[in-house]
Amino acid sequence: MKKDSDLHPDYHQITVKMTDGTQFVTYSTYGKEGDELTLDIDPTSHPAWTGGDQRLMDRGGRLSRFKKKFEGFLK
Repeated sequence: MKKDSDLHPDYHQITVKMTDGTQFVTYSTYGKEGDELTLDIDPTSHPAWTGGDQRLMDRGGRLSRFKKKFEGFLK
Protein backbone atom coordinates (compact mmCIF):
# COMPACT_ATOMS: atom_id res chain seq x y z
CA MET A 1 0.00 0.00 0.00
CA LYS A 2 1.22 3.51 -0.85
CA LYS A 3 2.06 6.05 1.81
CA ASP A 4 -0.36 8.99 2.10
CA SER A 5 2.34 11.43 0.97
CA ASP A 6 2.75 9.51 -2.31
CA LEU A 7 -0.99 9.16 -2.83
CA HIS A 8 -1.96 12.85 -3.01
CA PRO A 9 -0.43 15.60 -5.16
CA ASP A 10 1.29 18.59 -3.54
CA TYR A 11 -1.53 21.11 -2.99
CA HIS A 12 -0.20 24.61 -2.23
CA GLN A 13 -0.86 28.34 -2.71
CA ILE A 14 -0.05 30.06 -6.01
CA THR A 15 -0.79 33.52 -7.41
CA VAL A 16 -2.91 33.76 -10.56
CA LYS A 17 -2.35 36.87 -12.69
CA MET A 18 -5.24 37.81 -15.01
CA THR A 19 -4.85 39.53 -18.40
CA ASP A 20 -5.92 42.89 -16.96
CA GLY A 21 -3.18 42.74 -14.31
CA THR A 22 -5.34 41.79 -11.34
CA GLN A 23 -4.09 38.97 -9.15
CA PHE A 24 -5.53 36.52 -6.66
CA VAL A 25 -4.16 33.74 -4.49
CA THR A 26 -5.60 30.23 -4.75
CA TYR A 27 -4.67 26.65 -4.02
CA SER A 28 -3.46 24.44 -6.88
CA THR A 29 -1.22 21.54 -7.84
CA TYR A 30 0.45 23.81 -10.45
CA GLY A 31 4.20 24.40 -9.96
CA LYS A 32 5.43 24.84 -6.43
CA GLU A 33 4.53 27.00 -3.42
CA GLY A 34 4.51 30.70 -4.32
CA ASP A 35 4.66 30.29 -8.13
CA GLU A 36 2.75 32.73 -10.36
CA LEU A 37 0.43 31.52 -13.12
CA THR A 38 -0.04 34.17 -15.83
CA LEU A 39 -3.18 33.67 -17.92
CA ASP A 40 -3.34 34.41 -21.65
CA ILE A 41 -7.13 34.10 -21.75
CA ASP A 42 -9.47 34.61 -18.81
CA PRO A 43 -13.14 35.44 -18.14
CA THR A 44 -12.44 39.19 -18.44
CA SER A 45 -11.11 38.94 -21.99
CA HIS A 46 -12.58 35.84 -23.71
CA PRO A 47 -15.65 36.35 -25.93
CA ALA A 48 -17.35 33.25 -24.49
CA TRP A 49 -17.69 35.06 -21.15
CA THR A 50 -17.85 38.68 -22.32
CA GLY A 51 -20.52 38.16 -24.99
CA GLY A 52 -18.30 39.54 -27.73
CA ASP A 53 -18.98 39.02 -31.39
CA GLN A 54 -18.24 35.62 -32.86
CA ARG A 55 -16.14 35.30 -35.96
CA LEU A 56 -15.68 32.18 -38.01
CA MET A 57 -12.28 31.88 -39.60
CA ASP A 58 -12.23 30.46 -43.13
CA ARG A 59 -8.94 28.67 -43.56
CA GLY A 60 -8.43 27.02 -46.91
CA GLY A 61 -12.06 27.46 -47.91
CA ARG A 62 -13.35 24.87 -45.43
CA LEU A 63 -16.10 27.08 -44.12
CA SER A 64 -17.28 28.10 -47.57
CA ARG A 65 -17.26 24.44 -48.74
CA PHE A 66 -19.30 23.47 -45.65
CA LYS A 67 -21.81 26.25 -46.21
CA LYS A 68 -22.18 25.32 -49.88
CA LYS A 69 -22.66 21.64 -49.06
CA PHE A 70 -25.37 22.25 -46.46
CA GLU A 71 -26.96 25.49 -47.70
CA GLY A 72 -30.47 24.08 -48.18
CA PHE A 73 -30.42 21.48 -45.41
CA LEU A 74 -32.71 23.10 -42.81
CA LYS A 75 -34.88 25.32 -45.03
